[in-house]
Amino acid sequence: MKRLSGLMTAGVVLACLGPAPVLAETIEAALIRAYQTNPQLNAQRASVRSTDESVPQALSGYRPKVSVTASGGYQYTDVAGVQLGNRYQLNGTQVPRSVGITATQTLFNGNQTANRTRAAEGQVSSAREGLRVLEQSVLLSAATIYMDYLRDAATVEVQKSNVRVLDQTLKQTNDRFNVGEVTRTDVAQSQAQLAAGNTQLLTAESNLTTTRANYRRIIGSEPTGLAPGSPVDRFLPATLAKAVELGMVENPNVTSAMYGVDVNYLNVKINEGALFPTVTLQANAQQSWESSITTSKQFVAGATAQVSIPIYQGGSEYSLIRQSKESLAQQRLYLEQVRDQTRATIVQAWGQLEAGRAQVASAQSQVKASEIALNGVREEARAGQRTTLDVLNAQQALVNARVSLVTAQHDRVVASYSVLSAIGRLAPQVLGLKTDVYDPSVHYHQVRDSWVGVRTPDGR
Repeated sequence: MKRLSGLMTAGVVLACLGPAPVLAETIEAALIRAYQTNPQLNAQRASVRSTDESVPQALSGYRPKVSVTASGGYQYTDVAGVQLGNRYQLNGTQVPRSVGITATQTLFNGNQTANRTRAAEGQVSSAREGLRVLEQSVLLSAATIYMDYLRDAATVEVQKSNVRVLDQTLKQTNDRFNVGEVTRTDVAQSQAQLAAGNTQLLTAESNLTTTRANYRRIIGSEPTGLAPGSPVDRFLPATLAKAVELGMVENPNVTSAMYGVDVNYLNVKINEGALFPTVTLQANAQQSWESSITTSKQFVAGATAQVSIPIYQGGSEYSLIRQSKESLAQQRLYLEQVRDQTRATIVQAWGQLEAGRAQVASAQSQVKASEIALNGVREEARAGQRTTLDVLNAQQALVNARVSLVTAQHDRVVASYSVLSAIGRLAPQVLGLKTDVYDPSVHYHQVRDSWVGVRTPDGR
């Protein structure tokens, strides 16, 4: 029991109790694995790459549109007429063929192309912030499940130790009953406490099994010989006010909503552009053969400039402008809502962190006091001043104190990660994880100026 107490109270980090295993994984390694292999995170990265394609789609409005047409067929002609007082008749068969090319270039469309491009770039930026949100969520989930497993494994060891002690207590009580020192009631109390201890052990083992399954789901591997986890306070600002200030700037939920305001503003400008004239230039060339019975070959080329001025389109364009303005107002209000929610989340997480620090110290004191109390009750029980029930109650109080310490240590570490996430800094770069950081701008620059091609940059 003293050995168990020493293991539980050493430091403010969790470790699995019992013989020390060869450490196979640290919390940093678990975070790296989740960052690299989590399927939900990889799916979001693919979604961002898909959003990147909206920029070259918008840029296509600056580029010419070229089409080639070709035709061919069979034709029979029979023509009769009068020309200069002479009758004539022509008949015969032809095989008319033609090939042509047409190029169209938009010269002006009310700046719709420029605004669509800027709006697409804003959508890409917003998608990247959405990826940061999910990255932080995955890393926080990974850190939490890592600490959950350490907590539940430690709780199982506490309960196993408790069952061993209660079993020994029952044997001693039976021996004392056989020599007439205690009554049948004392034996029954020991039996009941042992049964309750076995129930608590089974519950703890069931919780550990569930946590192991969730660990495999989030991190992608089975937990083996986990090293203790430690808080990340060194990456946190010194005060709550500073944390809130940073969160208003760096939290990806806030920055994503800010990009949303920009995109909605540009949508207003795009819809307003429909009221402006559109100027296009079209050039074409066509070569034909046997187009008629009297023409064996013909070539035509030309260029045309066209101005289209919208007068009235049924009112839909005005409705779209009003609608987009309301969407802009809604997005601005949503931004304020996100800021308020982020501020509340930071304050809540900071409060949990400060409470966790105090709870660890309190739980350590509780364990130490419970150990002293149990030893004292046992000595008094040997002298006949305490009953068997007093010893059992003191033993249960010590078990509860140890479980509380395990939980407090767990909550202390998780709270530090939660504060870092609420601020917007739970990222591999900040944590110093030794892994290649996914850079969404690489794919963006690979496809932004692509004029042709159906293969993705990775060759698909």
